[in-house]
Amino acid sequence: MNVPLSSPDIGQRERELVNEVLAGSILSMGPKVEQFERMVAEYLGVKEAVAVSSGTSGLHLAVRALGIGEGDEVITTPFSFVASSNCILYERARPVFVDIDPLTLNIDPEGIEAKITPRTRAILPVHVFGRPADMAVIMDIAKKHGLYVIEDACEAVGASYNGKMAGSEGDAGVFAFYPNKQITTAEGGIISTNSTELAGLCRSMRNQGRIDGKKWLDHCHLGYNYRMDELSAALGVAQMERIDEILAKREAVARAYNARLGRLKGVTLPHMEPGIKISWFVYVIRLDPGISRDRVMTYLQEKGVDCRPYFPPVHLQPFYRETFGYREGDYPNAERAASATLALPFFNNLTEQQMDYVVEVLEQAISRAA
Repeated sequence: MNVPLSSPDIGQRERELVNEVLAGSILSMGPKVEQFERMVAEYLGVKEAVAVSSGTSGLHLAVRALGIGEGDEVITTPFSFVASSNCILYERARPVFVDIDPLTLNIDPEGIEAKITPRTRAILPVHVFGRPADMAVIMDIAKKHGLYVIEDACEAVGASYNGKMAGSEGDAGVFAFYPNKQITTAEGGIISTNSTELAGLCRSMRNQGRIDGKKWLDHCHLGYNYRMDELSAALGVAQMERIDEILAKREAVARAYNARLGRLKGVTLPHMEPGIKISWFVYVIRLDPGISRDRVMTYLQEKGVDCRPYFPPVHLQPFYRETFGYREGDYPNAERAASATLALPFFNNLTEQQMDYVVEVLEQAISRAA
């Protein structure tokens, strides 16, 4: 049996709305983009949402719109997809890493204040794997020190912390809708904020620096082509119409995995805690020390089960080693997690038969890799 790592959930409604766009004359920055923005803003409970071409472009615009620039520092996590740190470097600021909590795998808030310097301008927590970071503590620290907060919620649409939606508390939140995400626009992302001024600046910069009321070839800010097209937004509208259904499907798959994997020795399941609503982006287990994760992966892939090592830590990526001189041992919790985590096939319509096969092959792999 071949089981893919992810598979988008695209139905008739998505096709209808995409065809509706194709039947018209507007393919970029039209009514579907505006509708998608309104739906996301309402869902998150924020004033503004700005659709962009990707989560990465959204993070870049958020950093730039807040005036973070050369010589500034932004505190973030090394256990993330590399874009959360790259977006800081785009503006010649520097990411300053804080190690992670070994249970939640999110940035450890107890380590943040020790990294604050006169150059610190912001904190950029990442809601890793759809689990919200400890935003109550992070927001208190930011308020105390006069820092901005940019929430990387690219993996966390629909997640909440003590009833507050991920991406709704910071100065800006950013979501991504790549095909492996909970909802997809094929390519695309969105910036959430309660600041009308920040939203307006991001809207201008995503569209080559243009602003409403000016001529098309007037460029009032340094801008980029970070626009979302109408076809992508049409997908997003259809997906948002059934986001509750989609998230419920993913939670059901996660619970089914928990029930099956709970009996396996050598496997640690995703950490659960009260007050946290996980939006299941991926299903990531951790293998005990002494079990070769690479050998497990090789066996799974030989048997047709796709899998990934989520995440290699950012500070040990070749570019970051060469540029900043990071070494193994700098952030031990992130490094231990990175060496043990394994993402299993996970998507809305994963079948019981597929899950049974994944667990069966995983058990075989562990017995061979121990």
